[in-house]
Amino acid sequence: MPKIKGWTPAWLDKPAPGSNLFAPANVDSKSSPFTSKTKPKPGPTRTIAQSGSQVFVAVGKEVRWADLIDLKERWEERTSRGRSGARVKRESSGNMSEDDILKAAAEEDYAGFRTINVSVGSDIKQLVISPFSDYLAVLTTHTVRICAVPDLAHLSQPNNEIIKPKWWTLGPTTHVVDRSPVASALWHPLGVNGSALVTVTTDAVVRVWELNPLDRWSFDKPTLTIDLIKLADGTSLDQNFSASTDVTRKGFSADSFEMDVAAACFAGRGSGGWAPMTLWVAMTEGDVYALCPLLPSKWAPPPTLIPSLSVGIVGNLAAVEDDPAVSVARKLLAQQQLDWMTDLDNQEPTEVDGPLGEAPAEIYNRPSRPGIVPRLQGPFVLDMSPEMEDDQDTELTDIFVIGQKLDTAELMMGEDEELEVDDIDQEGLSLNVICLLSSSGQLRVCLDTDGVEAQWLPPRNKFRIIRQENEPEPTLLTFQTLDTLSSLEMTEGAWPMFSHDVTSRYAFYVTNPSSITYISLSPWVFRLEKELQGDSDAGSEFRIDLLVKGQSSSRERLHTIDGGVAKPIPAVVPIRDPDLGYLVLTATDDGPLCIIFDMPVYDFEPINSASPSLERSDEVKPLDFYEPRPTFQAPHVFERNSDLPDMLLKLKTSKHKAIVGQEVRLSPATLQVFTDAHQILSGETHRLGTAASELFRRLETLQVELRKQIAKANEVKSRVDTITGEDQGSDPESINTAIERRIQAAKQRGEALSQRLENMRRTVSRATTRELSDKERAWINEVRGMDASISGSGGPPADGVSRFKQIGKRYNEAKSLKEELASQAEKIAPTAGDGEEAATAASDLRIPADIRRNRLSQVRSLLERETALVDAVKSRLEKLAVNG
Repeated sequence: MPKIKGWTPAWLDKPAPGSNLFAPANVDSKSSPFTSKTKPKPGPTRTIAQSGSQVFVAVGKEVRWADLIDLKERWEERTSRGRSGARVKRESSGNMSEDDILKAAAEEDYAGFRTINVSVGSDIKQLVISPFSDYLAVLTTHTVRICAVPDLAHLSQPNNEIIKPKWWTLGPTTHVVDRSPVASALWHPLGVNGSALVTVTTDAVVRVWELNPLDRWSFDKPTLTIDLIKLADGTSLDQNFSASTDVTRKGFSADSFEMDVAAACFAGRGSGGWAPMTLWVAMTEGDVYALCPLLPSKWAPPPTLIPSLSVGIVGNLAAVEDDPAVSVARKLLAQQQLDWMTDLDNQEPTEVDGPLGEAPAEIYNRPSRPGIVPRLQGPFVLDMSPEMEDDQDTELTDIFVIGQKLDTAELMMGEDEELEVDDIDQEGLSLNVICLLSSSGQLRVCLDTDGVEAQWLPPRNKFRIIRQENEPEPTLLTFQTLDTLSSLEMTEGAWPMFSHDVTSRYAFYVTNPSSITYISLSPWVFRLEKELQGDSDAGSEFRIDLLVKGQSSSRERLHTIDGGVAKPIPAVVPIRDPDLGYLVLTATDDGPLCIIFDMPVYDFEPINSASPSLERSDEVKPLDFYEPRPTFQAPHVFERNSDLPDMLLKLKTSKHKAIVGQEVRLSPATLQVFTDAHQILSGETHRLGTAASELFRRLETLQVELRKQIAKANEVKSRVDTITGEDQGSDPESINTAIERRIQAAKQRGEALSQRLENMRRTVSRATTRELSDKERAWINEVRGMDASISGSGGPPADGVSRFKQIGKRYNEAKSLKEELASQAEKIAPTAGDGEEAATAASDLRIPADIRRNRLSQVRSLLERETALVDAVKSRLEKLAVNG
């Protein structure tokens, strides 16, 4: 869960120009995009799109652009300038040229955003920007406009002129008011340079558009059209599954009611397997379908996609080809996948330059074998899904798919080269995770345990054979169910929406009509992956029980809008930028809503200077002992003009204009005028009273929060005084002295703990005695026997081994030989006389050299053996004493 660091910054709050980015086009207009009296039609509201630090905001029928970094810098520059600086600037304006004066005046009057002119007939409901920020899809309930995003240098000009970019109407005869509404518009992950758009209407028709700004016909007709209702009843590849061109209104049917599309979704481009080309479609009634493979006629796969699919297809075909237990339908599917891959391998890809900063892309043609229209898989059975007691829970509003991780280890097994793949794509779960959101705020997290793969309908000649086989229904395992709304917060016509997170694949935001919730699946995803890989040695029952009873998905309510809203808030947009930080942005009735999170330390860490003198050592960060809370904004009711003057103007041109300038007389017309005026005034006074009471409550709450803040500050101050020693009555000691005293005390405590640990270790080593092994007992007996045989102190050896007797006999022989030689030496040596006589006697003594040499060698060998024997016995005794 990211830590909330702050709320809407000053450069997005009133009176900063950034707050006007979400304001209505006309302040005096009653038809505010956030305060409309008419109840909006249920549907997704994604009126904020983001590309880096740039945001595109739809307000009513307008599209506005702003650079958040530019807004922040302009506001900081404006607040840093004082009145003296402004006076100096006005005084120095006399020396400026006329062009410079006009330019400065234009910058002063700059609203902070630019308006992009896109002609639409009704309020904009969704903004979807392309992967490379080249196109912006502008959606109303029924129409789609494609706008070419102007260059940043053209957008960043500080003036209020309306930008008129080049834009096209997508499907001028397809997406029109008299046709079905548009449920979702998705940029295909495998489109060439992000130029393929997939639109899904509520009548279950999928269209693939391949946009080319040089070819206007690419915006008129889609390259592929699939009617899911026809495809669900399809039997063979030869049928026509395109949508009907009949403009007559369709009647009610069970299929059209059950297949009312709520939302559609693709997995990410970096996902593994068939996930990047699988379109998941969620129906309002609760059914989930998958369409795989759905590709444009020209597509650009990642470098690892085709090799990984080829390995999987060949391995699957080899496994089922000669297995008699495999059904005919399964074998036909494996053969169809092989035909699809063979058609792909026979192509020679074309290399096309990518956008600025992107690598060139290899373009492939969509395989025509076995067919370009895949089979509709579903409806999926949700295993272990809780029973719904309320019919409102079965109405799905949005779907979010997290593709399986990319397994490059198996793909590159035995290869010397390494693929350059993002680490985030190689982490996570080897299964697809499908998240479903209902209108009651209930979130269901499902796992695709079987794995969705490419499927096609059988040929006409094999339909009867396959029809006789009972194919199992596709299933999704419901892993977890969470509630993001309480029973009191549920409203009719609500449309909760998903928003992906920019820091993790397995985290997202849920935007409800009046709240924002953060969901993270990371606590169990990586543990489940270890279980699937079989890395644990514990039993399966123990591991499954540990996983089920372990930590579940983290859920945190970030913000709740008190008192409800006239219109649901748009889906939040997460932004992560070195200059802005990590934040989420949306809009409410009162203006923009921004939640700033604490960014990890390792992200965007500034490079330290090589010279210590150049570092900013005087910069001190404040302590985060306070609890961040959103700034209070006065209700917008105080800024809204009264409707009574407009009523008087209309009254002068109505049929009651005769009684306007006359005296008040009792009549039915006068009663009607007073009744209408009373309704207007009663509604306005009620809203003003409610806003005033809310303001009074917030003022009282502010006093309580201020007292808590002061108490926390005093607590922090007392802790600091305790550390520095300033809480004592005597003169406070210096900081260096206090630090040295604490370091010395810590050293003394460490030495005392070390001494206690050593004493405990010795006590434990003495207390824990173990029995001797057989080898140790045999060695002790051997030492005792040798001691007994040599010194005779221990008595005869217990085991009666003869070799101890031989050692004793040899020892005795050495002693006797030593004594004999000593006696002979004494006899030979001179006993008396002077030096000359002794020398004469010594010279007269003649001992043969060979006898003397032999005797000396015998004595040395005996002494060496005796010394070695004594040393060996001594070392063994020392080792025995140490081990004991």
